[in-house]
Amino acid sequence: MEKDLEKALEKKFFCTARFAQEIEKIVKEEKDMSYIDAIVFFCDKNSLDVESIPKLISKPLKEKIRAEATKLNYLKRTSRAKLPI
Repeated sequence: MEKDLEKALEKKFFCTARFAQEIEKIVKEEKDMSYIDAIVFFCDKNSLDVESIPKLISKPLKEKIRAEATKLNYLKRTSRAKLPI
């Protein structure tokens, strides 16, 4: 009975690992969707407030979002040289 309760709570409330998995899954399924768009899509789909999401973003996901935002000129580029991949 406790396991059922834990599973129900896990489905209702997201942890950072599960949130990152869900976002990665959305990005892989939707080829044209960026990480930023995937987070907004996830929030709309699950009736979550976008402002409550930052505490759920893991460090690897944050780095991917930062790289994407820099590429789209949403953030200033760092002074560190980056080799093109």
